Amino acid sequence: MAKAKKLPKQVAIINADNCTGCESCLEVCPVDCIYKVPGDSLPTLLHFCEIDVERCVGCEVCVHIPGKESNPYELLVCPWDAIEMIPTIEVGWQVAEKGGPQDYIEENWERLVEPAIRMAELAAAKAK
Repeated sequence: MAKAKKLPKQVAIINADNCTGCESCLEVCPVDCIYKVPGDSLPTLLHFCEIDVERCVGCEVCVHIPGKESNPYELLVCPWDAIEMIPTIEVGWQVAEKGGPQDYIEENWERLVEPAIRMAELAAAKAK
């Protein structure tokens, strides 16, 4: 029996309104939980990336590259400031609100939002 993944304290989500689909985050993710939404699944020419929150380990590498303590400058990954680290307990409503156009969210609810809600519920139960 496989050991269950430890629930991270925070996970990354992408605000689809800010994301251009440049794939900068996709290139650095050490657990390959970020992918580009195919353009043909959207009614417009809009492109953006998504994060599989169930696979995210909360490492923050998609937000900023860890620097040396002697280096005062932070190297940000996303040039559009589209990625946020949020507490796992908030992930359900955050994905529903920021994960893409409303029609897209509704059409992909089971794949995007329901897993995020389950994670938030687990985090809430653990906090009690």
